[in-house]
Formats: sequence, C-alpha cells, structure tokens
Amino acid sequence: MDNKTIEVKTDDHKGPTAPKDPTRKRSGFFIMFESIIEASTRLDGKFSQEIYLEGRLSDKANFTGGVEDEEILAHLASCNGFRKLVHSIGISVKAHDEREGTEIYFSLENWGKTNKYESGTRIRIPCVADGSETLLILDEYEWSSDDDVPGKFTFEFEQAGALATASIILYLNDGFEVPEITPEPPIEFGSEAYRGMITKSLVSKGNNYKLKAAIEKAKRGEDVTIAYIGGSITQGAGAKPIHNTSYAYQAYERFKQLFGHPEADHIHLIKAGVGGTPSELGLVRYDRDVLRDGTVEPDIVIIEFAVNDAGDETKGNCYESLVLKALNAANAPAVILLFSVFQNDWNLQDRLSPVGWHYELPMVSVKDAVVEQFRLSKAKGNIISKRQFFYDIYHPTNAGHTVMADCLGYLFEEADRSEAEGLDIMIEKLPVIGNDFVEIRLLDRSNCEGIAVIEAGSFIETDTDLHMVELDFDSFGTPQFPFNWMHTAEAGDGSFKLTIHSKRLILVFKDSGSQEFGSAEILVDGQHMKVADPHIINWTHCNAVILYNEQESKEHTVEIKMASGHEDKRFTILGFGYVK
Repeated sequence: MDNKTIEVKTDDHKGPTAPKDPTRKRSGFFIMFESIIEASTRLDGKFSQEIYLEGRLSDKANFTGGVEDEEILAHLASCNGFRKLVHSIGISVKAHDEREGTEIYFSLENWGKTNKYESGTRIRIPCVADGSETLLILDEYEWSSDDDVPGKFTFEFEQAGALATASIILYLNDGFEVPEITPEPPIEFGSEAYRGMITKSLVSKGNNYKLKAAIEKAKRGEDVTIAYIGGSITQGAGAKPIHNTSYAYQAYERFKQLFGHPEADHIHLIKAGVGGTPSELGLVRYDRDVLRDGTVEPDIVIIEFAVNDAGDETKGNCYESLVLKALNAANAPAVILLFSVFQNDWNLQDRLSPVGWHYELPMVSVKDAVVEQFRLSKAKGNIISKRQFFYDIYHPTNAGHTVMADCLGYLFEEADRSEAEGLDIMIEKLPVIGNDFVEIRLLDRSNCEGIAVIEAGSFIETDTDLHMVELDFDSFGTPQFPFNWMHTAEAGDGSFKLTIHSKRLILVFKDSGSQEFGSAEILVDGQHMKVADPHIINWTHCNAVILYNEQESKEHTVEIKMASGHEDKRFTILGFGYVK
C-alpha cells in the first residue's frame, strides 16, 4: 500500500496562494459555482459536506463548467488524466456565519487501486472562509503511485449545521482551453413569466373531493397532516439547509400560508424521502415512515418516485400498489402524484401517469414546467437555467426546490378555487399496471416473532453504520432499518434461515462502499435464487429485491449465506417486506 496523506496546517498556510505564473489567466472551468454547502454530522464526529467525484466528475465539468471537449472530459476519468489536465484547484468559500477567522478545511481524496478508500492520496488544506480564493497547485504535492480515480472533495466545518457558499474551479495546464461561461441573471421569482412556467406543471387537477376536504379542514383550524414519500429529492438532497429549504418543507409552508390559522399549530409535516430507493422500498417502509406504525393518519400524501423507479423490478406494479396502499387508508387521504426530473430531462412520467389518470388523482410534473424553457435563451424566454435549477445532475438547488414547491402550491390554489366534485374517486376496480404488493408489511428483528421462524446462524450482529435520512423537520439523520441482522467473519459461517407463510417476499439488504462487505447467496426452498451484491451501487443505502411473487400463499424457507470466497466479509440483512 502506497498511501499519501498530506496535511497543511493553519500556521503553515498564509491564506490564498498566488501562483508564480499568472494562473488567473489560465483557462479553467467550474466544478461547483456559488453552491450552498452545509455541515452534516458524520459518524466520525466531524461536520462536513462531501462532493463525490468517481464516475461523476466529467458530468460536473459538462453541467457546471459547460465543458464539451471530449478529450478534456476523458482526462477526468482517472487520476493520471486529471494531473495531466489540471494545473491547480481554486477553492472559494464564504461562511454564512461571518465571524472573523472562521476557517473551513478543504480536502481532495483519490481512490486507490490496492485499497480503494485507503491507498490513494489525500490532501487537506485550510481555507479562509471570507470568499477569497485558496489555490491548491498540484505540482507542489507528492502523489501516491496507487492513485486510481478522483474520489471526492470534502469541506469540513467547525460545527454542525454551518452553511457556506463555495466555488471550485479547475485551472488547466498549458495546451488545454475551454470557453468561458457568461454569468446568468438572477431568477425573477414571482414574475408573470415565472408564474406561467409554474402553471405548466399541472398535469391534472384530478378529482378534487379529497384535496378540498383537507383544505376545508385546515381552514376550520383542525389538524391536517401532509406526508411526502419518495427518493433523495423528497429527502431534500441539494437543499441547504436540508430541513427547511427542501421542496417538501417549502410546499408545506405554502399550504400553511394559504389555509392555516396563524395563531394555531395545526398543519403538520411528515417527510419520508430516502435517497437512491424506488417505490419497491417505499412500499416496505410506508407503514413505518409515513403512518408511523399507525400513530399518524395523513390527510394528504404526496408520492415522488418518477426519477427513482428505473430500478423497480415490477415496472410500475409496486408504484401502483403504493398509491393504492395510501388510498386504502381508513381516513381516505388525498393522494397527489409528483413527477420530478433529472438534469438530462428524464423521468418516468409516461410509465407512472396512467396510474393517476386511472384513479383521477391530481398530478404535478416539474418536468412539464421547466424542460421546455431550459432549451430557450434568456432573450427567447428562459426563466431558470439548468445550472440554476440543478445542484448536480440529479438534485435541485434551493431555487429548484422552490420551483417544485411552487408547482405544488399552484395545485393547492387551483383546488381551492375550483368547485368541489360531488363524488369521491373509485378505487375498487382493476389496476392499470398491478396491485400485487398493496398489503405488504415490514418484517425486521423488532417484530419477527409470531410472523416467521428465524434461525440467524452467523447473522447475529446488529449493523449501526446505516443509511442516515433527515426526516420531517430534522437537520440530523435517522438510521434506516436499525433492527437488522449482520454477518461478520467472527460469527462463523452459519446460514440465516427464515421460514414464513406468504405469497410475496422482498429482501432489503445494505449496499455499501466498504470493501469489508461481500456478496451473499440467496436460496428459496433450497433453490438458488440470486447473489446479492452490496457493491452494485457502492454507497451505504438500502437495496430492495423481490425473492418471490406468487398468487397463492404457502410456506417458504429462505436461506441466506455468504457467497463462496466471501465468508470473511460482512453482509447486512436490513429486513423483509412480506404479503401474507
């Protein structure tokens, strides 16, 4: 292992470095431009914001920096290419708390060939957080011969929740040139053109019977709960600070302003977005995360999986099942379908909107609002550019989250203005895609008694290094699926066995970037079903896979054991979703 960790101490650092040659005249492009960053609490006790680069750096260069040169983009795929291309890195950080002497550390980490997270170079330098530029000149440092790919940039703060605005620019070596980007004018929120853009988001007002009932309830000063379930955008990714600038929070605030009583705290929020997960997992955790195990009855449920469900094995069956699960609640909530969008203009609206039309549900499309005007110049009618809307290629900026909230706010206003439907929707009809998973329930270590017979074998430990999610108003993360079963090498090689009477079963296991984790073989009734690989996506989150989907319920035995050659690795079974 050839590890290089380079630490520049504060007293060795004299503030922004002036290069010996006129670096400011060098061609360069932004990886981040005036992006808000936030100090999140990490398991090691530090407070930081990470910007992951592996497989994403060329996308950032193209998206934020406007780089289209294929040779330059190709150089960003490896550490060798990066060093051939980049002369220096300019880092500008301005703390929102303007106390004199506030310092934020910046680090560059390369992933290694020998040991991905340990054998590459790490350079860590202090930055004066007053908006001036600190320059990291690459040739001034030794680099590990084991460097493989650029791994991540990190900003470290002194305290949790601190905010700053940061820019990162890569200055290029001689022989490389990129065009300069012209700064964009500010977004004119509230303008007539902006309002016109927002109105395009309303795919359908649907049957407003339930939504108007919730609005009238709020106007009377009665308790109303708005719940959101979805992926990372619903979690608030890209919003800084995440707990009060996410679209979910902002739309909740819009509803309060429109229909709440200022003197009463009677409008409530449930925010249950989990990054990197499809409706397949949303189904499993709905009772726990939205209904809070029967303690909450939301009046409005907003479902956002239009950019997450590419991984849904059922191609919409799980999505429609989730919609019906929400609609079937005893208090009959209003259900709204929200279609977010990625930077490449993609979502699954065409697959999922038939569910909304089938059940006459209100539908809001952020894609319909923004994509058409993305293609226009400012002179031709552009209102918000992609660089202004997107924090990265997947998630909105604070401005993007505001647009999403305004789209939902427009639906609320339209529902309030419209005459009430005389009759409620009908859900007792054949599904448009499928409803196989409506009755799914979560099974984990906390509630398995009486539901299934479990022999844990060597899966006896509890994993505490879990996907952390900011729920509701929280600025801190809550661990997902804490009641789990983890295999470790020290526990032996015994299989995990679950015997259950059911017709459908989903396994939820932990995906991880750690090389300590290995694959597990899964057998159902003695037959090999699949190998669960925790490194397909390669970061700590929850992965749901269907083990069987049958029409009749019967007893099944599921065996999970470490795959051959992985016996000394770890593997975590987070839980199961079952349909009796």
